[in-house]
Amino acid sequence: MRYEELIGKDIGGAVSGGLDSCTTTAWLRERGARPHCFVVDLGQPDETRLEDIPARMLACGAVEAAVIPGQEALARAGLRVIQAQARYEGGYWNTTGIARYVTTALVLRELEARGIDVLYHGATGRGNDQVRFQLAAAMLAPQIKVYAPWRDPAFVEQFGGRAEMIAYCAARGLPVRATAEKPYSTDANFLGLTHEAGQLESLTTPAAHVEPGMGVWAWDAPDRPEVVTIRWEAGEPVAINGQAMPLVEIFHTANRLAGANGVGIGIHVVENRFVGIKSRGVYEAPGMELLGTSYAYLLQLILDRRARDLYDALSRQIATQIYQGYWFDLATTAALAALAPITALATGTVALRLYKGNLFFEGIEDAPHSLYSADIASMERIGSFDHVDAEGFLRVLGVSARTFAERQFSALNRTE
Repeated sequence: MRYEELIGKDIGGAVSGGLDSCTTTAWLRERGARPHCFVVDLGQPDETRLEDIPARMLACGAVEAAVIPGQEALARAGLRVIQAQARYEGGYWNTTGIARYVTTALVLRELEARGIDVLYHGATGRGNDQVRFQLAAAMLAPQIKVYAPWRDPAFVEQFGGRAEMIAYCAARGLPVRATAEKPYSTDANFLGLTHEAGQLESLTTPAAHVEPGMGVWAWDAPDRPEVVTIRWEAGEPVAINGQAMPLVEIFHTANRLAGANGVGIGIHVVENRFVGIKSRGVYEAPGMELLGTSYAYLLQLILDRRARDLYDALSRQIATQIYQGYWFDLATTAALAALAPITALATGTVALRLYKGNLFFEGIEDAPHSLYSADIASMERIGSFDHVDAEGFLRVLGVSARTFAERQFSALNRTE
């Protein structure tokens, strides 16, 4: 879409209250659109007064601005990520990606209630978020059109980057707090912080250049370890250190405990963006790291080797789906449904030792669905697994091994 199609129209914006939001909203209002702005409460650690954002957006030309509750929805989505162990390319807990789906779904609900059929956002044309907004909107509300200023030639021609946006806002007295010297950009919600761009685009800039927003660097953490217990029931964390609490509070408590010990701070990933370029991110996800690791220890107890193979394939699929914009599609829906029997068995109390950025296994109790038996696994006594029984097992395995030796081994190991 181009801005000319929006003249005189009511449009809805998913905004954060930052530089991009303020600039795009003011620019669209100047060109005849009527922006309605919605910021979703995702427990943003970098926003001390979320309730101030509507006034900021009204000052930038919005005809309406409101905060939408979203922490419960984000906690539920974050739990699904943990249950799937859906870490993209091995390190990133998909914290920004999953939050985009929560944001889109909640903002679309507001647009539909007002009869608005255009959603706008400030995501760059080089990143993944534009894909997530676009595909989520198309799947949830196909009648909604999506306008992205950073894909409109007129907008891009006027704003080459942050410096031009800051100058534009300053000339109009708009209430933005951005400075041209900002060393990197940050996207925030209570599942994690994403730091990228700016000085972080250089691989000679260490990850420690980032100032943590959800904890401390490992070397600044206390010199004494801390043991934390997490109680899981049917795949859901219900208590930390013996204290029962609702899911949102579970996440906030896990963030506080893990972040204070340097856990999940400064996760460095050079990843493959869906648009086809490499990008570098420095991530913070202390609560996700703590809860996710404890859940991984439970999975070790309940998955046999065939279930493990299936789980690992589903985990990788779901992680990629979240990252690339397909949270709501059939593949993700089916993969999450396939995890349901595994999730139902994930019950137990997991204890971990936190120390200077590290998580160490401390113990697991009360895990009724565990397949592990010290009696069967013991190397010290016969127990219920008789070592003599292994003789027949190895005879059966030996049939194919001997056939391989007779018919294939020499052909594969020829010496010229």
